[in-house]
Amino acid sequence: MRNLKISIAYDGTRYRGWQRQKGDVPTIQGKIEDVLCKMTGEEIQLIGCGRTDTGVHAEEYIANFHTNCDLSIELMLNYLYEFLPEDIVVKSIKDTTERFHARYNAKAKTYVYRINNSKFRDVFNRKYTYHTDETLNLSHMREGAKFLIGTHDFQSFTSLKPKTKSTVRTINYIDIVEDNGVIEIKVNGNSFLWNMVRIITGTLLEVGSGKLTPKDVKKVLDEKKRSEAGPIAQAKGLCLKEIDY
Repeated sequence: MRNLKISIAYDGTRYRGWQRQKGDVPTIQGKIEDVLCKMTGEEIQLIGCGRTDTGVHAEEYIANFHTNCDLSIELMLNYLYEFLPEDIVVKSIKDTTERFHARYNAKAKTYVYRINNSKFRDVFNRKYTYHTDETLNLSHMREGAKFLIGTHDFQSFTSLKPKTKSTVRTINYIDIVEDNGVIEIKVNGNSFLWNMVRIITGTLLEVGSGKLTPKDVKKVLDEKKRSEAGPIAQAKGLCLKEIDY
């Protein structure tokens, strides 16, 4: 049996996230599995590198699946390109080892949150950036972000109910850059909790607008209470950029 590793890009605007759900609910996993089942004549279950929420995008999502199908990689790619909707593309397929697992073998993930900080919303990129015309202090945002680097309990930065499971995670870096009115917040960590990146972004936006001070970020982290952090930033600005193995 083959174990195939696939790289996927998708626009999450019209999907209810990655994970397949009951009923006729549009999800990324569901769309790809349906096409794979028709292609192979088998029941295919995709193993994803994680769950992206409703409206979140991905430039490099990694998954794997097992199959007895002996089609060539080229024919598989062509089939998927033809029958998947235009907002989902399988960019590559590779035969990998039997033990490869897209989720468990992932060492780090990089998310990017994009903010249009111009006076007007960008009509062409409005589905992929959050717009605010509020003046943002990027220096303060970078200063506040430093308190989140390292291994911490991120209970304040998740929508998970307290004590549901461990909320300890490691953030390797947070980069905040601006180019021609577009701000990118790049967050790299070993793994992420439900809504973690969006809540981090919402909190840093509060710092940038002056509603919180940079040092308040440490207080929020130490309190371990969701109510102390900022709001959840809109899903459309978030994109899974890269997975490290």
